Amino acid sequence: MPSPKATAVAVFIALALTASACSSHSETANGRLAGVSDGNIHELPTYFAVKGVKIDSPTLKRAQKAGKLIIGAKDDQPFLGLVDADGKRSGFDIEIAKMVAAYLGFSTDQIEFRTVDSRSREAAISKGDIDLYVGTYTINDERKKHVGFAGPYFMAGADLLVRMTDTEIVSPQSLAGKKVCSIIGSTSLREIKKPKYGAMTIELSKYSKCVQALLSNEVDAVTTDDAILKGYIAQHPNKLRILEQPFTKEPYGIGMSKADKALREAVNDAIAVHRGNGDTRKAYYATLGLSGSVYPEDPPLERY
Repeated sequence: MPSPKATAVAVFIALALTASACSSHSETANGRLAGVSDGNIHELPTYFAVKGVKIDSPTLKRAQKAGKLIIGAKDDQPFLGLVDADGKRSGFDIEIAKMVAAYLGFSTDQIEFRTVDSRSREAAISKGDIDLYVGTYTINDERKKHVGFAGPYFMAGADLLVRMTDTEIVSPQSLAGKKVCSIIGSTSLREIKKPKYGAMTIELSKYSKCVQALLSNEVDAVTTDDAILKGYIAQHPNKLRILEQPFTKEPYGIGMSKADKALREAVNDAIAVHRGNGDTRKAYYATLGLSGSVYPEDPPLERY
């Protein structure tokens, strides 16, 4: 008799095959999809919660008893994790969170999103304040000492955002004497401060403030993960561009309790299934893909 987990995977595979049969397509150079009409290329997927999921995870059992899954996220990153004036959350990370929740048996209405900033992520996970964290959370060895990770579900890299009309900044090596903005304490700021770049760095509290400074000609470039920069390009079309020359690697993972190995494996399975049925790709084009960028190659999942 198949296990509950195997049954859940089988259900998702069946849905994936149905979706594939209904919409065969290929990518084009400008990030659009051949074979998909303009009317639905940017529509978000619909996620179906799997019922009766049984995974030997203390975190999941607690969430099932409470009837909700608490997910930490960002609220200030356009097309990644953003809260609008009406309190509605949107973005690629938010869609990833919904996919994972559905696989774990939770409908969208059973997700409680909580805004958790970068400095508080490990503490929120360790104290059990949140069940999962999905918010441009780079997997690295130092963080693995404190929390568990599933993924990566996306491979980002530090890059440079410049004005569309700028012809002088063509690579990170052409920043000598240029004003480059990033947020205080960011890894990209730490990198761009190295003498080899020769940049003059400006440190602000939010990336949105850096972008406004770029638009008003107060700085020459903004640096952070390319995924975040793509969101700002989508927000300001025809005004900004990304160099597409990443100078770091930032594998985005989903954070959770370090001790909950069963949950980590289940979330990895969820990522794999939604890649397979096309949900991840479709969600990308409805969010970060609005920048005109092509869906990137899926990074291999870490199984440890």
